[in-house]
Amino acid sequence: MKKLITVFLFCFVSIQVFSQTQKKVSTYLLAQYNKTLYDYTMGNNPWGAGLGLQSTFNSDTKFKSAIEFTVDIYLENDKILRLNPDGSVFKDVRSMINFFAGSSFYPSQNIYLSFIAGPSFIGEQILLGVKPSLGFYFSKDQKWMGKVSYINIFNRTEIGDKDFGSLSLALGLKLF
Repeated sequence: MKKLITVFLFCFVSIQVFSQTQKKVSTYLLAQYNKTLYDYTMGNNPWGAGLGLQSTFNSDTKFKSAIEFTVDIYLENDKILRLNPDGSVFKDVRSMINFFAGSSFYPSQNIYLSFIAGPSFIGEQILLGVKPSLGFYFSKDQKWMGKVSYINIFNRTEIGDKDFGSLSLALGLKLF
């Protein structure tokens, strides 16, 4: 059922993104650092780093559609084996792939707020994730951008329905 909801949400957001009038697309290459805020195996994945692409479909309004694809790896590990209540080994987060889509609001030319959501792939799991962000551009030509985001991946474990959450700091370079 979770997979069905995730696929439905992704399709709905994608239809909204591609049905709007497009004048221009802005795409950024992102380098990001993720600090794990909470997780069932937080000691096994306290931080991660990754790359991504963010595209914004420009329009004449303050609201713009956005999509983002990121891949993160979690290298640090406290080497503690964590078990499920049934004695099986619980898998920690070694990598995370996110494909999110949503909307951005630009109150000014150099600052934006965005809310994107979609499927997140952690190991063999496909989970629903959300990512609200505060972004800013370093100059008027918008060549470089920075972004602070909160990532929440819902129901990573069935033990108490625990989520995975992290704080993400990203730096982006405009490709086109």
